[in-house]
Amino acid sequence: MFNQLKRLWSQSLMNEALDKTSQTELLTSLAVMAWFVEAKDPYTGGHLWRVSQYAKLMAKHERFTEVDTARIGLGGFLHDLGKVSIADNILKKPTPLSEEEFTIIKSHPSNGARLLAVHPLSNLVIKAVELHHERPDGKGYPHGLTSAEIPVEAAIISVADAFDAMTSARPYSAPKSKAKALAILKDNSGQQFEERWVNVMHSLDEKQLLDEVLMHSDDGIPLHECQSCGPVVTQPSTAEANDLIACPLCNAEMRLMKEHSNWVAKPTGHYVSLSENQPKEDTAMIKRFIAQTVAPLNNATY
Repeated sequence: MFNQLKRLWSQSLMNEALDKTSQTELLTSLAVMAWFVEAKDPYTGGHLWRVSQYAKLMAKHERFTEVDTARIGLGGFLHDLGKVSIADNILKKPTPLSEEEFTIIKSHPSNGARLLAVHPLSNLVIKAVELHHERPDGKGYPHGLTSAEIPVEAAIISVADAFDAMTSARPYSAPKSKAKALAILKDNSGQQFEERWVNVMHSLDEKQLLDEVLMHSDDGIPLHECQSCGPVVTQPSTAEANDLIACPLCNAEMRLMKEHSNWVAKPTGHYVSLSENQPKEDTAMIKRFIAQTVAPLNNATY
């Protein structure tokens, strides 16, 4: 994949303008890489999609242009790209990180920015990728920026990222309720999070728009819980009733079924082999996401 990226980027850099096909190929390659980074952690299924959707909802609420909304949504999907350089034993650690390990994790925004530095479309997302862990009070990373220095896309994604992290299961903590997560955002408003975007999240909740994203991995596709060991199990966007999926941690097999128009996943009592349960990118979801992103960007200037 790295060779493919290098080839695509080098070819594109020779042209002053990128056609739609080149845009799509370049953005798809980044999205697939980001998806595989996420797939390495059995507790974060659908995180990139949800952060992107929350970010776009916030941008739309504030009547951002279609182009800016697309940029922000793309930044949300790619914000953790730099974790590609973090060792699996740290990303998958089932207990809280040590100080040294957390220092390594804190390198992922800068790593992502370095990865994007020579990308011909870097200005679409590089600020979101590098600065989504900055804080208004100056206690964030990697640069310790204060409120006035933090780009709006990074401030938006910071709130979306934190909300999804709090409402998702972790190996050492249960997911918080939506109400509790929103209350924590409010308590840290103006310090860890920009007040404007905390207020927008509360407004979105009042309009019941957060529920369309919460605990989903795609439009209308809910997350499932492994009854054997606890992590979430994602459902491919093209899945059909009676298809089989498996827990990414313990390999417990589950059968997808529709009950009253709702998807459920029921354990079969079987376990698949590790070789059968390797991550496979959700090609349909990624293609649809990129197509939706590229369309409003066609007239943008890079």
